[in-house]
Amino acid sequence: MTYFLEYTVPAAPGDDEFEFPHDEINSGETVPLTQTNAEVVHTPDLPARTGIIGATVPEAKLEAEQLITHSRASAASLYFDPSNSLQTGVGTLVSTFTEGEGWQDAPGAPEPQDATF
Repeated sequence: MTYFLEYTVPAAPGDDEFEFPHDEINSGETVPLTQTNAEVVHTPDLPARTGIIGATVPEAKLEAEQLITHSRASAASLYFDPSNSLQTGVGTLVSTFTEGEGWQDAPGAPEPQDATF
């Protein structure tokens, strides 16, 4: 995977925020909030960075748009990142997506016919 999509998921309608336990000792474990004494973190939205499968930019955009339309996110950024990093903003920004407006290629992004990086 060399493409990554970054987006923000807002809390569900009717919910003010997400709540989840933060326990550095037992990281990676999922425990119901009612069954833990861990500090509870509250946040109005969750940032996400996920791998996108696509051999070309148009294929990656299509896959990314499917993900966006099935989430509550309304905007996203598509990055080319051969390092496969999960760090925010790593890689080359290829295009941004805004609901209702579609994709806007970043300055210097390759033309679709040349978009295999």
